[in-house]
Amino acid sequence: MNVMRRRVKNSIVAVLAAGLAIGLSVPCWAQDSAKLFADNCAGCHGPNGKGDGPAAASLSPAPGDFAKTLAGKSDDWVAKIIKGGGAAVDMAPSMPPFGSMLNDDQIKAMAGYVKNLQK
Repeated sequence: MNVMRRRVKNSIVAVLAAGLAIGLSVPCWAQDSAKLFADNCAGCHGPNGKGDGPAAASLSPAPGDFAKTLAGKSDDWVAKIIKGGGAAVDMAPSMPPFGSMLNDDQIKAMAGYVKNLQK
């Protein structure tokens, strides 16, 4: 019986260690979407995606409220505009591309974050 308990215990430890390793391997950008947004987007889009950032007044057209501009848009569409800028989706060219600053995983995380702001 001791052998059986030891095997179960070792299996549980192995599973917990694997889970911990997976958790630690999550890139920090996945947890830092709010910071990426604050650093790169909020100046125009505002902290809550309402299109009311400090630079919005000087843009033509001004950024829209995500609740309206992203309604019905897919995650892929949002990622495309983040990566390629407004011109990539026939929107305002004043929206700059971030594809050279952010990697694809960061862009995907940002798309998810931005989609949550519209709610």
